[in-house]
Amino acid sequence: MTLKVGIIGCGGIATGKHMPALKKVEGAVMVAFCDIVPERAEQAKAEFGDENAAVYTDYKELLKDTTIDVIHVCTPNISHAEISIASMEAGKHVMCEKPMAKTTAEAQAMIDAAKRTGKKLTIGYQNRFRSDSAYLHKVCENNDLGEIYYAKAKAIRRRAVPTWGVFLDEEAQGGGPLIDIGTHALDLTLWMMDNYKPKYAVGNAYHKLSGRKNAANAWGPWDPEKFTVEDSAIGFITMQNGATIVLEASWALNTLDVGEAKTTLCGTEGGADMEKGLRINGEEYGKTFEKIIGLDAAGVDFYDGAGEDPALVEATQWIDSIINDTEPVVKPEQALVVTRILEAIYKSSETGMPVFFED
Repeated sequence: MTLKVGIIGCGGIATGKHMPALKKVEGAVMVAFCDIVPERAEQAKAEFGDENAAVYTDYKELLKDTTIDVIHVCTPNISHAEISIASMEAGKHVMCEKPMAKTTAEAQAMIDAAKRTGKKLTIGYQNRFRSDSAYLHKVCENNDLGEIYYAKAKAIRRRAVPTWGVFLDEEAQGGGPLIDIGTHALDLTLWMMDNYKPKYAVGNAYHKLSGRKNAANAWGPWDPEKFTVEDSAIGFITMQNGATIVLEASWALNTLDVGEAKTTLCGTEGGADMEKGLRINGEEYGKTFEKIIGLDAAGVDFYDGAGEDPALVEATQWIDSIINDTEPVVKPEQALVVTRILEAIYKSSETGMPVFFED
């Protein structure tokens, strides 16, 4: 069985992750490409489609093709919900790039649409499919760390502000590093803890370095006039069971303690972190120990032969979940909680007050 896939949004995340991975998956073929910039859609077709692939500038026209089975939504955050819902209502399964949506209400509407249409919906949290993440998740599933009651979700860049596209546009994206890369770190942490019941969140989003001209940056100086999102954000989340998560996210911060999509876990029986490789710590026979996990060995990926490419593992399990009618690894209900927490941290920063969750 081969599924026909349509790509909506042919920018960096599509060309860098989704399309190269899908091209390697036997059960998928890309037959349609849509972008508001026609040259990008044409280039995507030339590189990842075949001569019969269709090109669109209006996603609604693409969705009229009843032969398409799957849509990958790779547009700015502002249109994630709109396009995902329309795609499911058109009879397509949907892989939506992270974050799920700008707001909790939009994310919930996506889940409602999935239930209403019976179509599968997943979110692009590919860091779950890294070797270290897959191994650590097995450790947590086996309860080797015991009750995890304290965790850190880390997404810290020193000077790596994305200056292209709409990354700096609050209206289009809903935020900066917190919603862009902090979302990955938080997703990893909640997944490891298997805890999706937040009680309250408090935090601050900072605009301390964004106004500087000619600033040092991996992709060249940013335009302070266009930098309308935060440059860094810190959140503190308390879960209903009393567990605590500290979430750190930055594109620009005066620190040498950098790292993206990392988690640190502290449990009653042991701990783990991703600071210098994957490390597990604990105590045995009255002594403490530390293990560094060798991730070059086989047996830690979800699918044999997928190699070490998280995007390929992500795409493979997603297509397989449709063909075999199983649940995708990233469930939309889990991604909804990530969005709820991020939204609460932004609101807390605006009001100076903690935000409590109703359930």
